[in-house]
Amino acid sequence: MYGLAMHPYLLPLLAFAATAAIFTITPGLDTAMTLRTATTAGWKAGLAAVLGICLGLAVWGLGAAFGLTALLAASETAFTAVKWAGALYLGWMGVKLLLHPRSSLAHEQEEAAAEQPTNRPEAGVAFRRGLLSNLLNPKVGVFYMTFMPQFIPPHVNVQEFSLLLTAIQAVLSFAWLGLLVALTIPLGRFLSSPVVVRRMDRLTGGVFLLFSLKLALARRV
Repeated sequence: MYGLAMHPYLLPLLAFAATAAIFTITPGLDTAMTLRTATTAGWKAGLAAVLGICLGLAVWGLGAAFGLTALLAASETAFTAVKWAGALYLGWMGVKLLLHPRSSLAHEQEEAAAEQPTNRPEAGVAFRRGLLSNLLNPKVGVFYMTFMPQFIPPHVNVQEFSLLLTAIQAVLSFAWLGLLVALTIPLGRFLSSPVVVRRMDRLTGGVFLLFSLKLALARRV
């Protein structure tokens, strides 16, 4: 798409990929839903849930891509208001995760269990649940709207670059959650370990704080 002109943008792409990878492998509702679907309904239903989850991410990213165009072209006052709202939100989340990391995935597992009855769902049902779990989660939208602008270089087509970042996020999510489906039992036990959950939460909290500071210092181009 960008040809040789894409090389100056390799660093922000790699930075986004690294950050997105951290959030992707951090245990959460998507992880719990994928593991539970695969263990209770088989790998086909688990993979269908993963496809639904990734489609939900793509829809949010699509909305953010077109919304970011208006955001970056808005007034200085609007930009400043959104910037500080995002910085404060990320800072609050970062401090919360650092000071009060989870010790288990109990809450996410309860939510996933509430969405999935004990019967073995068909692939279509699992797909719909995975899709809705993301479409109805405003935190996904917050992720795109607060993180994407920090990785978009000046003088690029904002919509196209945002869609590229969205594609990276979707591919990473599909690869990771697909791996969970393939290795459900051993990885499920590992990711449910209190030590792993606490460390991943603290790692995520640290990243939140770093980008909160970066966002607070950002200036409108």
